[in-house]
Amino acid sequence: MDVTPVMSSASTPATGTTGSLAAMAQQAWGALSYAARTVGVPAGVRGLAVEVAYTAVHLSVYPWGLLDEALRPGGVHAHHRTDSLPPYERSRLVSDLDGSSTPVLLVHGIVDNRSIFHYLARTLRRRGHGTVQAVNYSPLTAFTGDIRTAARDLGDHVERLCAVSGVDRVHIVGHSLGGLISRYYVQRLGGDARVDTLVTLGTPHRGSAIAHLLPPTLVPRQLQPGSDLLRELEEPAPDCRTRFLAVWSRMDQLIIPQRNARLEHPDLDVENVRLEHVGHMAMTIDPEVVHLVACRLGRTRSPRDRIAPVAAAG
Repeated sequence: MDVTPVMSSASTPATGTTGSLAAMAQQAWGALSYAARTVGVPAGVRGLAVEVAYTAVHLSVYPWGLLDEALRPGGVHAHHRTDSLPPYERSRLVSDLDGSSTPVLLVHGIVDNRSIFHYLARTLRRRGHGTVQAVNYSPLTAFTGDIRTAARDLGDHVERLCAVSGVDRVHIVGHSLGGLISRYYVQRLGGDARVDTLVTLGTPHRGSAIAHLLPPTLVPRQLQPGSDLLRELEEPAPDCRTRFLAVWSRMDQLIIPQRNARLEHPDLDVENVRLEHVGHMAMTIDPEVVHLVACRLGRTRSPRDRIAPVAAAG
């Protein structure tokens, strides 16, 4: 038995304790400095105010996100017509039939619902996207669910959406946990055959320290940095056909550290976009983000471009 650590000098424990305290103090000082640089400027104060105000508004409309699903089970398909559209919306359908006919599926975050996407969905429809649908998964997923199971359920929803719309590809926009569920579907369940572009907004691609404060159920454990699920997503994903846009913010209060919302994988076609003064919830209403998403989803690739990587591999 090796007893060398035990037989070290009596001052070692004290030194180790002092070093640990110094490291903790340094980390705390770094966090305070980061917060001061991010929030302690006019733009940061404005961003914080928007985040607080929008969170309050979102809480007030949260019940409607559940009622809307019950009142309109058919989603937007019953209104998928062009004769009722104003000219500025119809122009996109005429000029870019492939882009406008690709459905957009919106996937919300933890203990949330489709109401978080009200503004983004309306903007995408005004930009000419004929089918924009938001899916609700159970708010209990965070406590009794599993990201892998939620990803399989998402795949079933995508298949139904493709069948109803008569298309073979969709776009997905995922906020927070919704982005991670969508990414698992694309990378691990063959979803790249269906998803043209996946946009993630404030998604903990490398986990978040906040997850350690949540109940010790499966999903919070999967969201912890270094979890088995996150390590699985780091595995090779050759010939993945989906494009990724990962939007993250230096002021995200739920992704700690904030850079964990970046998506970095050698096999994926990824564009990372950093925001400075936008909170976690406000990402879905920030004008810069909404415009960016609308522009990226308007760049649908042709069928020839989609199958090129597969043909080259064959």
